[in-house]
Amino acid sequence: MTSLEQLSLTHQNDLQGRFKRTHTYIAEYSFANLYLFRNSHGHQLLKHDGHLFVIGKTYDGKPYIMPTSDLTPEIVDVLYGLSGEYPCVFPVPEEWLGAFGKYAVSSIWDEGDSDYVYAVEKMATFKGQKLHSKKNLLNQCVALYKPQPKPLTRGLMKDALLVLDAWQDDATEAKEQTDYFPCREALDHYEDLVLCGGIYYVDNEPAGFIIGEEINNDMFALHFAKGKRKFKGMYQFMFNHFAGILPRKYAFLNFEQDIGKLALRIAKSSYYPDQVIKKYRVTFKHG
Repeated sequence: MTSLEQLSLTHQNDLQGRFKRTHTYIAEYSFANLYLFRNSHGHQLLKHDGHLFVIGKTYDGKPYIMPTSDLTPEIVDVLYGLSGEYPCVFPVPEEWLGAFGKYAVSSIWDEGDSDYVYAVEKMATFKGQKLHSKKNLLNQCVALYKPQPKPLTRGLMKDALLVLDAWQDDATEAKEQTDYFPCREALDHYEDLVLCGGIYYVDNEPAGFIIGEEINNDMFALHFAKGKRKFKGMYQFMFNHFAGILPRKYAFLNFEQDIGKLALRIAKSSYYPDQVIKKYRVTFKHG
């Protein structure tokens, strides 16, 4: 029995529990991530003989099928059976590659897909020579603006939207080419998607915000970070402050991928990630 449905909020309960039980740090294994970027990736939910998969396309337009739980020999057999229609399995963490054992496969990864991961302690302190420039920007922000952080709650969503609109006005790309619309939806469905974040003010003016969620027991993913360009050092302040107030169980922050955009790659690399998590594209070789 096979069915295909457009991904919607009605699938949250089905998928969220499954993702929580997976053993991976990849940011796509989050319902909020899949839902908010469903239009960018054409996400659909495939139900096949009691198994659930997500169908989509990568940022560079390659169709894929995504498992919704840790790979087992049984699930790999099912994926092989579906490979005539869905030849590419993605995103596959390196530790799952062994599950394809009995099949001949091609496994490649694209740098633009990889997640940037940082130790929470490092982001909360900016210690060391490599992050000296970030510490300077943080100190300048504190000295110039004295930012006031607040938890991002339903009553402050209008202020966050003002920041998002100002950020988009400063962007060099149209709304359709940025993550404006996914971020707008994150604000609209903040509680439904069980997101968490903070908003930052300068003299009562909303200046920036962060939105994210738990990926697993020791990693927190930052889905969105938006700030007004006129406040120098605001991003460094937000990252540093948010890392400092996260519950101690979180050892890592996942800043997600750069989608092949040079500006994002430079910005994320400038914090010297502790890990860059590869996401493999696995294709079965037939015959």
